Amino acid sequence: MTDEFDLRRIITGHDSDGRSVVTIDGPPGAVGGSLREIWNSAGHVVDSLDATDSGADKIVLSPPENGSRFRWFIIHPEDNSMSPEEKEKLVAERFEEMGAAHERPDTTRHPGMHKTETIDYIILLSGQVTLLLDEEERDMKPHDVVVQRGTNHAWINKGTEPALLCAILIDAEVRE
Repeated sequence: MTDEFDLRRIITGHDSDGRSVVTIDGPPGAVGGSLREIWNSAGHVVDSLDATDSGADKIVLSPPENGSRFRWFIIHPEDNSMSPEEKEKLVAERFEEMGAAHERPDTTRHPGMHKTETIDYIILLSGQVTLLLDEEERDMKPHDVVVQRGTNHAWINKGTEPALLCAILIDAEVRE
């Protein structure tokens, strides 16, 4: 699969003398479906001497306890050639692959609806998307920002070109 976007991440660290260096300069780490990992944390003190590429971890939707996920994600235009049943089956499989089947409490509005125990900072970089909530929706244009606070939501692309977003997901205790 070729990317529609030329995505580059630059990761810094330290050399053996404690001097700042670039440790990674290249494409995303792990690639899974429409997700492209940038960096992840596992809720512990950052070891800036560790050369491990945490963006190369297996794609999982939610961060670990006290951790974070930093990623790009692509929303393709809606495929209206599929039946609702086919679309639900495909989306359910994708969420299962990301270990997130349990994070789909109510998909009656759209098969992509999901709810994570996170606070997410999301920026639309290019294209157009609509944020769907249980009863509302908001059309977004490039550079719009969403602070998604543990709500059931989905992203849809009503346009003709893929949309690119950047997100930081941080583990949270969500109160309802």
